[in-house]
This record gives sequence, C-alpha cells and structure tokens, in this order.
Amino acid sequence: MERQMLEGKVAIITGASYGMGRTMAELFAEEGAAVVLTARGAEKLNEAVEAIKAKGGRAIGVVADVCSTEDTKRVFSSALEAFGDVDILINNAGIGEQKLIDETDDDWMLYVMNTNLGGPMRYIREALKIFLPKNDGVIINISSVNGTRPFCGATYTSTKGALNTLTKNVAMRLVDTNIRCNAVAPGATITPAHLANKAGEQPGGAKMLAYSGHYVYFPGPECQCIDQAYACLYLASKMGRAVRGQVLQVCNGAFL
Repeated sequence: MERQMLEGKVAIITGASYGMGRTMAELFAEEGAAVVLTARGAEKLNEAVEAIKAKGGRAIGVVADVCSTEDTKRVFSSALEAFGDVDILINNAGIGEQKLIDETDDDWMLYVMNTNLGGPMRYIREALKIFLPKNDGVIINISSVNGTRPFCGATYTSTKGALNTLTKNVAMRLVDTNIRCNAVAPGATITPAHLANKAGEQPGGAKMLAYSGHYVYFPGPECQCIDQAYACLYLASKMGRAVRGQVLQVCNGAFL
C-alpha cells in the first residue's frame, strides 16, 4: 500500500467549511492527516467534517472566530484533546472585499485587518507554543495575488501584502529550527467568494475591478480549489522540506 504523505500528522485549517479550506482539509485527510476544521458557522462546518469522516478520515470541527484570542486557544486545546498534537497550521480564513480607499471607514478597515492579518498572527503565536518545544512544524498562510498586485479592496490587498511580509518575518524567526513558514498566493480560484466577486456582490461592489486593467494579465483557465490544496500539500509534506519564507503563487500564469 502506498504510504500517505501526511500519515500521522495533525493539521489545523481555518475557514475550512467550504471552498479552498474544505478542499485542503479533504485532501490532507486523504493523505493521512487528522484534520481540525474551524469556521464561524456550525452548519457547513459540520457538513464538511461529516463528509471527511464518511470517507474514513479523522476530523473534528471547532466553531471559532479567528478574531478571538480565546477562540484561537480553544481550537488548539481541542486539537490536542482529540489528536494529541498539532503539526501543521493553515491560515486560510479571510474576508474578501472591493471597497475603494475613499469608501473605507475605520470599523470596516479594522474588521478586515483583524481577520486577515490578526487571525494568522494569533494562530501562529499559538502554534509556536507547540512547535518550538518539539522543534518541528509547518505554517502555511493563504495570501493572494493581491499581495503584490493590489486590484481588489484597499484593506483586503493591504492585509495580503502584510501577510506576505509576515510569512517572511516568521520564517526568519524560525530559520535555525525545523519549523517552516511559507505562503500560497491563489489567483482567480472558483470559490463562492470568487463568484460573488465577479458578480459585483462583494462589499464595495465592482468598482475596484475596473482598475485591474492597469496590470499585465494573461487570462487563462481559472484555478480549482484542489490546485491550491495541492500547493499546500507540497509545502506541508517532506517535498517542501527545504522551502522557507516563500510565497508560492498559484494562478495558472495569469499574473507573471
């Protein structure tokens, strides 16, 4: 029998009730990992967990908000209680938006920043309490092509650029350890959020999309959620053992 790439590992994946996060959880479970899925809504989260279990995978769901420090601690304590360890963290939860800078008020700005940047910082901080003592672990931040080509909302793009910087900063902190920190930067990927964005249904509508023509863009097939999950599997497995502080862009060559 072929050995599974994540056999014996435990992974926490935020924002895992649908879209990319759920696909990552399903793939990691297929590759032998026990997965801890988090999301703010219980119904879809429970559906995702049960779907993994139905295929023989090991999974639990923890309803949690990445903006909450107490929720973050509870996710990790739940993982330890259920599976005894944590080996992999994927910071996938985030808010997409298209608000122009002149339409961005303080409350919205702080909410998006607290989710898209504050969430990963909280989870990384908590993960290192487990990773550093055993000198082992993997951190993967889900960024965006917007981290370098900021054509979506002002706050969203700023948080993704900051997340890229955080990825490198954490990798520098961990350079003399066996703990790796990298990021995956998806391009257009078919998810409910992406479809809403194309339809102008994200907060801020579609005004900011009009400015995307200022960027060199090579339109091709949109990515599938599994494409982003495969990139995470590469970074989480031994295949990515020498990769540190990198932002792996997965966009089908649309943004070169």
